[in-house]
Amino acid sequence: MKYTEDALVEQPAIQLFAELEWETLTCWEEAFGPESDLGRNTRGDVVLFNRLRAVLERLNPAAPELALDEAIEALSRDRSAMSMIAANEQIYLLLREGYRYQSGEEGEEDLTVRIIDWSTPANNDFLLCSQMTITGEIETRRPDLIGFVNGLPLLFVELKASHRQLIHAYRDNLADYRTTIPHLFWFNQLILLSNGVQSKLGTISSSWEHFAEWKKIESEKEPRKVSLEVAIRGMCEQGRFLDLIENYSLFVRNKETVRIVARYHQYLGVNEALRGLESVQQREGQLGVFWHTQGSGKSFSMTFFTRKAFRKLPGNWTFVVVTDRTDLDDQIYKTFHSAGLLLEESQAESGDELKRMLSEDRRFVFTLIQKFRAEPGEPYPELSQRDDVIVITDEAHRSQYDTLAMNMRRALPNAAFIAFTGTPLLSGEEKTREVFGDYVSIYNFADAVDDGATLPLYYENRVPEVNLNRDDLGEEITALLDEADLSDEQEAKLEQEFGRAYHIITREERLETIANDIVDHYLGREPFSGGESGNVWGKAMVVSIDKATAIRMYDKVQIAWQQKLRRLQQRLKVAGGSHRARLQQQIALLESTDMAVVVSGGQNDYERMEKLGLDYKRHRERMVKEELDEDFKDAEHPLRIVFVCAMWLTGFDAPSVSTLYLDKPLKEHTLMQTIARANRVFPGKAAGQVVDYINIFGALQQALGMYGGGVAEEGVQYEIDTPANDKQVLLDELEQAMGAVRGFLAEQQISLQAVMEASDDLQRLTLLDAASEALLDPKYRDEFISYLRQINRIFKAILPDSRADGFVRERVALNIIYRQMRVKSGLEVDDSDVLDVVRHQVGELLDEAIETIHIGSNLPEPVDISAIDFEALAEMVAKQNRPGRSDVERLKVIIARKLVPMVERNSSRQDLQDRFQQLIEQYNLGAYSAEQFFEELKQFIGELEQEEQRTLREGLSEEELAIFDLLCSEVTLSEKERNEIKRIAHDLLEKLRALLVIDWRKKQRTKARVDSLIKDMLDELPEQYDDALWSRTCERVYLHVYDKYAGEGVSVYG
Repeated sequence: MKYTEDALVEQPAIQLFAELEWETLTCWEEAFGPESDLGRNTRGDVVLFNRLRAVLERLNPAAPELALDEAIEALSRDRSAMSMIAANEQIYLLLREGYRYQSGEEGEEDLTVRIIDWSTPANNDFLLCSQMTITGEIETRRPDLIGFVNGLPLLFVELKASHRQLIHAYRDNLADYRTTIPHLFWFNQLILLSNGVQSKLGTISSSWEHFAEWKKIESEKEPRKVSLEVAIRGMCEQGRFLDLIENYSLFVRNKETVRIVARYHQYLGVNEALRGLESVQQREGQLGVFWHTQGSGKSFSMTFFTRKAFRKLPGNWTFVVVTDRTDLDDQIYKTFHSAGLLLEESQAESGDELKRMLSEDRRFVFTLIQKFRAEPGEPYPELSQRDDVIVITDEAHRSQYDTLAMNMRRALPNAAFIAFTGTPLLSGEEKTREVFGDYVSIYNFADAVDDGATLPLYYENRVPEVNLNRDDLGEEITALLDEADLSDEQEAKLEQEFGRAYHIITREERLETIANDIVDHYLGREPFSGGESGNVWGKAMVVSIDKATAIRMYDKVQIAWQQKLRRLQQRLKVAGGSHRARLQQQIALLESTDMAVVVSGGQNDYERMEKLGLDYKRHRERMVKEELDEDFKDAEHPLRIVFVCAMWLTGFDAPSVSTLYLDKPLKEHTLMQTIARANRVFPGKAAGQVVDYINIFGALQQALGMYGGGVAEEGVQYEIDTPANDKQVLLDELEQAMGAVRGFLAEQQISLQAVMEASDDLQRLTLLDAASEALLDPKYRDEFISYLRQINRIFKAILPDSRADGFVRERVALNIIYRQMRVKSGLEVDDSDVLDVVRHQVGELLDEAIETIHIGSNLPEPVDISAIDFEALAEMVAKQNRPGRSDVERLKVIIARKLVPMVERNSSRQDLQDRFQQLIEQYNLGAYSAEQFFEELKQFIGELEQEEQRTLREGLSEEELAIFDLLCSEVTLSEKERNEIKRIAHDLLEKLRALLVIDWRKKQRTKARVDSLIKDMLDELPEQYDDALWSRTCERVYLHVYDKYAGEGVSVYG
């Protein structure tokens, strides 16, 4: 049994596609030009013209030949001057809408040429090609699998062996292909990455964090399962594949255009909701409740729902999107607008405008429930009798059951209603079911965290103690009430107000304590790597009980912020080493951070705030004159902390928000809506933090239990099973992880305690060197790295809690061992999780000496890879009596770096590349010891040395040798004939240089001249070359020139 990528992953994948009725083809020995079955003239072609034309003729029997020619030209024309996403969108529109042919002939009508039959998948041509070679401007690549529909490469599949991490498919292969063969991705609709264990779906613009696993095939009722079979059957069954492309793919324009595709829960949920729309009359207007938790893409699910309804379901639909908050209305409107669904102004700014829009024939109307307000004493008028109006309400349970909701139903008596909500129906909200019906789709908090659609949230209780300094406080308050001579009503009102603890929450001393703690906590967090300029400091939101308190908290944090800055600047004057670097980083953060108060305007607010001594006007001016929401969403913008009380707690999506400071009593829906601001996925962000100053843990646990579990049923209480954890849970997890790694290391005779307690630096260095050497063994390496990443991830989530201090020394020792392993392997230390050693003050003091360790190596550091002297290297390795794993790893890296350009210059060396890869695979799987593998590499170096010296032996340059090898690959020649072929290779290259102008591969006439020159020169080949061999040889040489030479002297040879 072979444990290779091909055997473990690629062949099973091909089999699955075959079962789904995709034709499958292996392209190792693909022919080109007139002999090509696929219709490719060169490796640079990514469209299978033969198949494309055949399908277009079948789908468009009435279309004239010229119309088909124009459609093919429109699809395949050069788009290299456009951005990749712009080219991709242009082709997508052609695929979805067809090519509009405008006839210039009298009596001939204009028509639309269909590219794909979206309604009947079987009418299309589905082909899966494995190992197809594709050439870009300079480089040539061979993707694992490409799925063609009607001759167009709509699916890209990159595979890894099951023992390789899937991220390598993204970081190493996909990223490279998007650069070297970008024209393949002009046509791409879906990208699938898999190692057989994990399988993730994305688009050409998806970052790694936004590639998502596909865990179900046909129904939400299926158990979630991660497997290659589920992914391929779920996404690539012909009907679902076309449905995903046609109806569940969007180009979204914000700062830049990105392409998104639905995740499995959106695809299955929206399709289920649309089944209700197909039978809306039988359902009496109840389309159901669509509960997908916050952060899981609920707004995009709305766009998918409406978009597919317009496209696939007959009817003159109008969708009325109703919310109860201005910021939420704006957010949803922007989502639909950025996705390109709005063709006209659709947001009702007033009640009169709402009435006008509803009486017109519009695709969309966005409004607030408050706009359905009638004139005093007048019933709200009926606006439409239409039964094809669909009302979409967001967070229906907050606002749908009062007079305004009745007015909405009176205005649209025959409309159907569907509720999209991020929160479940709780006890006391039975009316929601009465209006909308039962759940139509459920995707709860726990599902989203498990799938990676949202991040886990970690809770930290930092409630300040409030001491009672006077025993007679109650008596004093009673005396004050007596002296005031209040009425019974006034006294009851005051008692109710003081009973709410508002005055305790807003005490000056308490707010100052919290303000100082926010500053310390914010500075104690770690940045995450997710920005264009490197590390990004996550954004934070401070939630206060009301507007006045939000402004007061802003003022107090400003004071604490400046005090902290002055203290750090004083400490910097005497600091040194890594502690100084940490202080400089904190000072830079303090000096660059902007903050803002985000509150809505209300009647009499200015007068009320002025009486409280607060500068309300300044903050409202910023709200009106600046785009604070866009600045806060921008991860690179210095607006990092906002102070809020109600705004932005719902319907506001800023993925780089990582911390919420809560000082406001919240519960159930509002609490969940609020904390969901911190659980959005963002590059480098491991989790969201909820810092609690108000002691809402009981309410948080209750809400998360509801949101993470099943749905409420009459008379049944929720079982509390919260996906959010107290920091103590993280500390317990860290202790367990440390215990596990100690046990693992002990089995390899490695003691972290011995490293930390070493009597001197030399002894510590010796122990570290021995540990890293042992862990380079492939049997232990991956397991050790897995432990280390788990520890680093948990540790970062705990910070800045001082209870993590006890683990700092061991964690740093583990990271030093890993860094030694990387250095010994000859690799850059580029893993952000491992490099991101927390700059905690205690850690800096304990580990400064260890950080200065310099690791030597028995083999030389390569400086200029292209100048490696194999003879000298072979002589050096021959002197190694007992090579260690570090020698093996460094030698392996050096050979790999030299071998790649050798194979690139001469494809006849591919067998060397394949043998080297086979050696590595066998070593990784334990077939060789380090010493045995070192001996194998020594022999391999000898072969490479012989190959590199072949140019001298043959008396040829590298370029001439490559042509010579192509000409001689299938025939046995005499010495005289070999010399004649060397002359032909030399003369051919001399004459080609004059033809290979810049961009020659894009010029049909120049390509034809190059092809003609090659054939003319190869007419001089000896008689052994019969017609078939001569034809194959000409084709190989032409493809070699096409692959290796970009023109104007630019080639793989320099």
